[in-house]
Amino acid sequence: MDAKQRIEIVQGDITDMDVDAIVNAANTDLKLGSGVAGAIKKRGGPSIEFECDEYGPISIGQAAITGAGYLRAEYVIHAAAMKPGGTVNRASLEASTKNSLIKATENGVRTLAFPAIGTGVGGFPLDGCAKIMMDVVLKYLSEERTSIEKVYFVLFDDHAYNIFQEFLEYIN
Repeated sequence: MDAKQRIEIVQGDITDMDVDAIVNAANTDLKLGSGVAGAIKKRGGPSIEFECDEYGPISIGQAAITGAGYLRAEYVIHAAAMKPGGTVNRASLEASTKNSLIKATENGVRTLAFPAIGTGVGGFPLDGCAKIMMDVVLKYLSEERTSIEKVYFVLFDDHAYNIFQEFLEYIN
């Protein structure tokens, strides 16, 4: 199957996804604050943050994996694209996306859901995020041996959904 066919854009709440793993837009301290991380903390329960406290901090661009508490997913992969109080840049977004894919593969994940990493408190532009994340995922699915069969980009609102969907349709 072509890599592009293994990607799907979904509008909704990432914490509702019935997948093997969801990705958290994390900071290097692995502290679950607001945005996606806050939703994961609220819906998944305290065990996720407890595990984060055991693993953190991690380097910028790296990823850590924890259980998913009360979520439908089995795992949460924490993609550290920024330092606490910092912003996201191209290099940290690329690295944290790729390292999330590597972490998923290492753990036999078949279905994986990403949010638009860094577009909230991280301040990264949504269109740039869509291009960078999609490029990294397509390259990884095309070139690496992986357990990943399906990658979902789960966007909360119409605007983000439309940007990611248009970018996916544009790719040859």
